[in-house]
Amino acid sequence: MTSKKLMRSATDKMICGVCGGIGEYLNIDPTLIRILWALLSLGSCGTALLIYIIAAVIMPEDNGVA
Repeated sequence: MTSKKLMRSATDKMICGVCGGIGEYLNIDPTLIRILWALLSLGSCGTALLIYIIAAVIMPEDNGVA
């Protein structure tokens, strides 16, 4: 059994790789995560942007080494 780790994507990223990493972790298309995050950002008065910045700082980047 292999354990999955939540990491920023090094290959599927537009800004910092947070949405790409979440998409890889959940095995869904990262574009859906990006759309959901954008919609959340519009309705949350900047809270989603702050969460993204915190996630970009806290989540380690996937360097491809197993």
